[in-house]
Amino acid sequence: MTTRWKKLAAVAAALAATSLVLTACAPAGDDKVIRVAMGSPGEAQIRVWDAAAAEFAEANPGWTVEMNYQDDDQYQTIGLPNLLNGRNAPDIYFEWVGSRLETRTADGFAADITEYVEDGPLAGLLEESAYAPATVDGGIRLVPHIADVTNVLWYNEDIFAEQGLTPPTTWEELLDTCDALDSAGIIPIASGNKDLWAAGNWLGHLVSRVVGEDVYDSALKGETSFDTPEWVEAFGYVQELADHKCVNESANAIDDNEGAQLFFQGQAAMHAIGSWLVSWAIDEAPDLNFDFVNLPEMPGAGDQQSVIGVITGYVVNAKSTKIEKAVEFLALVNDEENVNAFIEAEAIPLALSAANSDAIDERTLRLNALLADSGTVINPPDTGYDLGTAEAFYAALAAVLGGQATPEDAVATLAGAVG
Repeated sequence: MTTRWKKLAAVAAALAATSLVLTACAPAGDDKVIRVAMGSPGEAQIRVWDAAAAEFAEANPGWTVEMNYQDDDQYQTIGLPNLLNGRNAPDIYFEWVGSRLETRTADGFAADITEYVEDGPLAGLLEESAYAPATVDGGIRLVPHIADVTNVLWYNEDIFAEQGLTPPTTWEELLDTCDALDSAGIIPIASGNKDLWAAGNWLGHLVSRVVGEDVYDSALKGETSFDTPEWVEAFGYVQELADHKCVNESANAIDDNEGAQLFFQGQAAMHAIGSWLVSWAIDEAPDLNFDFVNLPEMPGAGDQQSVIGVITGYVVNAKSTKIEKAVEFLALVNDEENVNAFIEAEAIPLALSAANSDAIDERTLRLNALLADSGTVINPPDTGYDLGTAEAFYAALAAVLGGQATPEDAVATLAGAVG
């Protein structure tokens, strides 16, 4: 295994989290169906999952695998809790490390699969350090699958060349780029922020660079207040984005898919979103010539080379009556053949065999390097912290971006909402 891949696995241990509370009790089905639930990973990856399900069924006569793909936003908020409460609850489900995984464990929905990792079907498939963020209360609760950079600034290389622009690396360069693109009748940065997370994730990273990652972390944990001059200053940079017309006026009215389409169709020159854009664009805009830069450096107290990222994977439901078979399916998903299939779909699993592939899109390799080499990894608000706090934070950022609130009013409202 390469040093960089080991570092990617180790990065996850730095993603600290808090807890939020959900309560539920629902047994999984007692038939020979392995039910798998996740947000939609895109058509390319869906094909891999469906093929793995068919492969498992063929190798296990009488068994089937039922895949349930939901809208991402629905899954993350009410979709998964509803499924876990349902009569046919999933035996395996997608989850984020951190607060959410801690919650699933506390609520009895995350099986301890340590024995299967140490001496079972999952043994030797991932680097041991990859399980550090997946361990809660002394037990491994999740099989890590992907390490995602959740936001960079993607840009259309053709538009930039036509306009004589270079990718911005500082705040002033970003504002100048926005002004030039807006004057040319081109949307500078596409965003679909109807569900608040799309711009909220990017803007959360931006303000963390201003106030510093320690202040960001303590405020989102509820340990310190948002109602301080440094937070007002940080939100002031969001207002500058609005003042320079950096983001489409419709940002808070359209969803993330509609925002991406503005970028895919060449109506916007940039798009702030995560590493999954690579496979998404390959499917929906195969001729798009695009690349990325990390968030431009901000004036502020934080690490200006920080990266915002997260580890995601799959949990075996502790209430399932088919835990062993569920583990066997996850082992199949992480075998070399399926790992290579995921790589062809532009998703890079954390499985050991991925390190040997020469079929990885070079943009994805650079994204992985960005995450692995970063000295500071920022937790996304909606996966690393209490979801209610994250939603209030995102709403405050959206209000400033949309011109509905001043930085002072947004920060005061946010502080009042989270206590």
